[in-house]
Amino acid sequence: MRFVEAAAVVLTLLSVIFQIYESIWGWPLTIAGVALYAILFQHERLYADMGLQGIYIAIAVYGWYEWLHGGESHGERKVSNAALRVQAPAYAIGAVFAVALGFFLRRTTNAALPFLDSTLTSYSLVAQWMLTKKYLENWLVWIAVDIVYVGMFIFKNLYMTAGLYVVFMFLCARGYLEWKRSREVVEPAGG
Repeated sequence: MRFVEAAAVVLTLLSVIFQIYESIWGWPLTIAGVALYAILFQHERLYADMGLQGIYIAIAVYGWYEWLHGGESHGERKVSNAALRVQAPAYAIGAVFAVALGFFLRRTTNAALPFLDSTLTSYSLVAQWMLTKKYLENWLVWIAVDIVYVGMFIFKNLYMTAGLYVVFMFLCARGYLEWKRSREVVEPAGG
C-alpha cells in the first residue's frame, strides 16, 4: 500500500500545482491521483474519504469541462469571488451532509473516525465544487480542511499523505495569491 500512497501523493501534488496556475492538465492528474487514493482509503477503512474519491472523479470531469466551456459565450472560465449568497448555503449543506454521513458511517460500517472523516469529506466536496467554478475562496476552504486532515492522517500512520497535506496548505496559500492576482488582472480595482 505504500507504493499506492506514494504514487497518489505525486499525482495529487502535481494536480494542485497545475490548478494553481489554471492549467487544464490539473484535471486528468486529479482523476489519476484520486483513483489511487480510493484504493488506499478502502484499505485504511476511511470509507467516507474512499467514497469521496469517486465523487472527485465525477467532479474532476465536470471541472475539466467547466474550466474550458463554463465562461462567457461558452469560453474559458475566469477566476471570481463567490458571493455570500453562494458561500452560505454551500457551507450549510456541508454541515448537514457531514452530520448525516457521520451517523450513517457510525451505524453501518466499522469506520475508524466516522464524524471526522465525514466532516472532512463534506467540506472537501464544498471546496472542490468551488474549485470547478474558479471561486477564489476555494483555496481558503482547502487550507482549513487540510489542517485537520494532517492530524487525521498522522493518527492513521499515513505519514506520506500527512506530509502531502502540509505541502497542500502552502500550495493553497500560493493558489489563493495566484488566483487573486489573476482575478485582479481580469477585473481591475476600479472596474
